[in-house]
Order: sequence, then structure tokens, then C-alpha cells
Amino acid sequence: MNTASVAAKSDPVDATVDQIAAFMRDCSFEATRPSAGDIAALGKTLAPGTQVYLTMLPHRPLDEMVAAAVAIRQAGLEPVPHLSARHFPRFDVLERHVGRLVDEADVRTALLIGGDAEHGVGEIQTALSVIENGLFQRRGLKALGLPGFPDGHPNMSEDEIEANLVTKLAAVQQAGLEPHIVTQFCFDSRTIIAWLHWLRQRGVHAPVRVGLAGPTSLMTWLNYARKCGVKASAEALASRSGLVRHAFKAVSPDPIIRTIAAAAAAKQIDGVSPHLFAFGGIGATAKWAQPAIAGAIRLNKDGGFDPV
Repeated sequence: MNTASVAAKSDPVDATVDQIAAFMRDCSFEATRPSAGDIAALGKTLAPGTQVYLTMLPHRPLDEMVAAAVAIRQAGLEPVPHLSARHFPRFDVLERHVGRLVDEADVRTALLIGGDAEHGVGEIQTALSVIENGLFQRRGLKALGLPGFPDGHPNMSEDEIEANLVTKLAAVQQAGLEPHIVTQFCFDSRTIIAWLHWLRQRGVHAPVRVGLAGPTSLMTWLNYARKCGVKASAEALASRSGLVRHAFKAVSPDPIIRTIAAAAAAKQIDGVSPHLFAFGGIGATAKWAQPAIAGAIRLNKDGGFDPV
């Protein structure tokens, strides 16, 4: 090997780009009511088998989610539907829905959430009761995701969050399902890394998909932050170098990705991959992520990166 190639491999800029690409390679995406055009574009942009999570919206027909899951599977991607426990009136209704997702879209993984409602619309009051019911095993589901909250939860204390998560993870494992955690989006890499340390120190070693808000306008980010109870404000975002650009018109998570990728490469955190919330549209979010996944990026002075 000549000295030029040795120097190239030891270049810290190249090493950072490689870290980002390695971290982004297992990136998943979250879509809300994707159109046929959105799904077709995803199939052309993303690598086969990429996980696309499907948000469950109250008052929308379940057929809509099944159809989206089928289309995502046909596009060569992996559909991961949300199941909002308290929005189902009965266990048998939820079980039929899961059965259709498995049978028609070959769904293998789902994300189980309690739902925003304080009380269920029927007999299902908790996500834990759904896990313990056994319907996932009966319908052939293989893996189950649970939500995590690095930035806290508007209605639960830290102790309640911990007890809730640990109890459900134990129930998932006891049910013979493969568990993982998908976090609410967060605007601060320090908060995310501290939460991951908190999680591992409590003996929780399930894989974690770290929720990040995909590129969009500042106001869109803040609107979602308020709705989801995430502790964010214009002042806080503006103070975080690199997140807010172009006179507060565009916001991008690349500085957070760069920091977390470096921590993962240094083995300060483990079992972590990114999960992008497509607040700027699923097609645009996938297109933005693709250069980072491919390593076709250059580092910028804001602590993030840009496509080349």
C-alpha cells in the first residue's frame, strides 16, 4: 500500500463521513398516509428492505393502513404499522386487523403505542394488556416495537416512564417476540445520548431507533414539537449550531446525526440506528437521507453535512 492510500484512509474527514454512512445505513422512516406516488418514489430511492413505519391516525379507516402496507411491501420495502391500543374498541377488532396486515402485506414487525387518549374507546385500556392477550403470537407477528421518550413525557414522570417501558419489554420477550424501541423525536444529541446511557444502565439492551425530525421548516418542527410534548422552542433551536439555517426557513437534523454517529463509532453507545419523522414529506425526507446513506456528503462548518 502506498503512502497516499494510507493517508487517505487515516483522513479524519473521510473517517467522519464513513461514520455517518455506517450509522445511516439502517435508517428507517415514518410516513403518514403516504400516497401511491410517495410509495413508488420510496421504492426507487431507498434500499430494498428499508423499514417504513406507518402512523395510525384516529378516525381513519383501517383498510387505509392495510392498503398502504401492501403497497410498501410491493415496492420492496418493509412495512411497520403503528398499532394504537386505546383506539381499538375490542381485542378481536385489533386481532383481525393484525391478521390482515400479516396475511395481506406480510407484516412481521409492528410498533405498539398506547395512544394519545387517556382512556380507551372500549375494552382495551393499556398497551400492556394487548401484549399479554397473545393476539400477536396467534397472528404470526415476529417483532414488536415500543415507544421511548428521551425528552420526557408530558403526562408521566421519569419513574413512571421507566416502569412502563421495562414492564412492557419484559412482556414482549415473554411472548416470544423480538423487542425494539422507537423514540419520540428529539432536537438535542446530548439529551439523546444521556437517555441511551440511562437506558443501558438499567439493563435494557433492546435495539433503539432514535427518532429525529427530518428536514422541513422551523415552524413545522415547532408545531409538531408542541403537539408531541417535546421540550423545544425557537430560542433553543436557534442556539443549537447548525440546526437552523437560511434565516430560520430550513431546519435539518444532520448535526445531531453527525454527533450520534461519532458516539456510536467510538462505542460510547450501542444498538442504535436513526428513525426519520417525515415532517417535510416522506419523499423529500428519503431523498435528503439517501446521500448520507451512500456516503456522498461533505462536512460543513455548522457541524453537520451537505450532499455532494
